[in-house]
Amino acid sequence: MAVQQVAFIINPKSARGNHGEFLRKLNLFWENPLCCISQSKEETADFIQTHWERVNIFVAVGGDGTISSVAENLVHSEKILAVYPAGSGNGFAREAGFSKNLNQLLRKIKQRNFQRVDTLLVNDFFFVNMAGAGYVGTVVKEFEKTNRGFRNYIKVCLQTYFSFNPVTVTFDKDTHPEWSGDYLMVNIANTRQYGNNAFIAPHADFADGLATIVLVKKFPLWYAPIFAGRLFRKKLKDDRFVKSFHSADIQLSVTSSAWHTDGEFRHIESPVHIKVLPASLKILV
Repeated sequence: MAVQQVAFIINPKSARGNHGEFLRKLNLFWENPLCCISQSKEETADFIQTHWERVNIFVAVGGDGTISSVAENLVHSEKILAVYPAGSGNGFAREAGFSKNLNQLLRKIKQRNFQRVDTLLVNDFFFVNMAGAGYVGTVVKEFEKTNRGFRNYIKVCLQTYFSFNPVTVTFDKDTHPEWSGDYLMVNIANTRQYGNNAFIAPHADFADGLATIVLVKKFPLWYAPIFAGRLFRKKLKDDRFVKSFHSADIQLSVTSSAWHTDGEFRHIESPVHIKVLPASLKILV
């Protein structure tokens, strides 16, 4: 495939700002690749629009937030999303089969095979991997104040857990009212994992036209190792503290506006409408 048919959109804040190493490696294979060092969602959107006619594959270099900002501009089109993972958890990249092997990515680009996957909306906020409210929203808010990284994420998770009070979640009377109650967190999953192989929704499928909703109650300390063990072994299941179901369209209210979409903190006021956009995005495979 000609170089001009591929563009790389790089988040310079990902991988602790070590995007220069990626560019060095890329230039070993391609002379003068088309790249954008994007500082904002607006800059990403402008770059994609400017190069829309000449580019067929847009490669997001970053984490889930970067991927989401690129994907949002490609939905319902024939353009293809590819990923070079450079985030803290790389949940979507892991689920979509992308690795940090640049040679492998370039081979995929030449072959240009793709599949269509779902994307989702939480009110007007777009996401490709995971959204959530309550504890998970607050964790993301506090995590953004750190230098990121897996250790900082675990530290923030533990600190937030002990001080966090459950939120009340009320589902619309026409959409699963039986699930209403007080919860530690609400997870809206398109793929199976948060990132770092933490599988909050082990039965999710990002090409089935459905979101997986995982509700977790605040649990006692004795349950924490059970929850963590199941989370990292793809064994999380419904029990007295965890409830899950699948739906393509959900309406709910949460007594907290602390949300995240693809690891980016959001203030989202209730009521909340979650909608699946089935088969709306082409991704490289």
